Amino acid sequence: MSIPDRSIQQCVGPNLENIEVMRNHSVLFRAECKRLIHETDKSCKRMQNDDNKQLDQRVRDIQFLKKELELKLEEIIVEIDVLIALQSRVGKALEACREPLRVTVVCLEERMKRVPPERLHDEVDRELLREREVIEGVASLLQRVAEQITEQIRLNRSIKYHLEQDLKEKFEAQCIDNSCALMTTHSINSLQRSKHTQTVLQSLTVTPEQWENISDINMAKAEQQQTNSLSLRAMVESLLEQTVADMQKQFQAATETFQLNVQEIKSAKGLMEDQLAKILCEFSSEQRNKEDLQVAIAESKHVLSLAQARLVMRRQRPGKEQCHDPAQTQLLAEVQQLNAHINRLREAVSHSEEQQRALVRCQLELQENIERKASSLYIDEVICAQHREPIIIPNF
Repeated sequence: MSIPDRSIQQCVGPNLENIEVMRNHSVLFRAECKRLIHETDKSCKRMQNDDNKQLDQRVRDIQFLKKELELKLEEIIVEIDVLIALQSRVGKALEACREPLRVTVVCLEERMKRVPPERLHDEVDRELLREREVIEGVASLLQRVAEQITEQIRLNRSIKYHLEQDLKEKFEAQCIDNSCALMTTHSINSLQRSKHTQTVLQSLTVTPEQWENISDINMAKAEQQQTNSLSLRAMVESLLEQTVADMQKQFQAATETFQLNVQEIKSAKGLMEDQLAKILCEFSSEQRNKEDLQVAIAESKHVLSLAQARLVMRRQRPGKEQCHDPAQTQLLAEVQQLNAHINRLREAVSHSEEQQRALVRCQLELQENIERKASSLYIDEVICAQHREPIIIPNF
């Protein structure tokens, strides 16, 4: 019986129940696909919305960091400009040390040209040597400061470069994220989408914390260099003020010592000139005294000749008349006294000549010393003063 039934069913047609099942499955599958499409579309829109929010947040984060970086960059640029101006001031201060140092050395060399008795290591020399030491010390210190400023400018420029690079990359990232936020499914093709996805996946090598930390490190370095620059500027300002005060003080001290020395030389020279005038006056008086003595000798000789002639004539008296009378005694005594007077006058003349020679020696010595003083005075009051007068030590 079973065999004939199967044959009858096969002859009747396809299995309607199976077909109905298949049809129902197809209907259910279509409904499931519609639901899946709806969920997929809803999920895509939600993900695109989330992407846009994340991209917008990312852009805001970039903009915030950009503002921080731009502010720090502006501050570091201002600091570089200030340091460059300060470097120029230090350079001008170094230049301002050259002429005073040259003048000080010239004054020392000129004073070495004084004649040996006047070539003393006096207070002026000590002040000039101290002045040279101060100026050389200031110049050496300013040179080291200039090197420190140069190094700080280099460090500031280095951090400026890193800030600019960071800003450049932030700007590029912001532009890219803005472009990403504006993208739609209709604005790119599948090839561009594929390439972009590959690029993005390859660039995801930095975590958000690392990304933010990079800018924080750059800003921290900039802050540190800015602090170092401020400290350096404060130190340099104080140093410039102190060094110019030291130079001005020492220059004034040397100038006052010059002036005091000039007054002392003038005073000594004036005393010697007064003494020379007195010596010349005394010499003239001694010369007149010598002439008076010589006149007195000549007159005494005339009187002596008269007495001697009288004695000779009285010897011609007759023998008995040649009496040693009072007249004869007076004449003999007169001759003796006159000879004694003449001898004393001659001794006085000799002593007068010795006095004159001594006065001449004093005169020559005074004249020589006056010439030395005049030479020293010319060096200090004229040569050195002419070199030092134009020197002005300005505030650095």
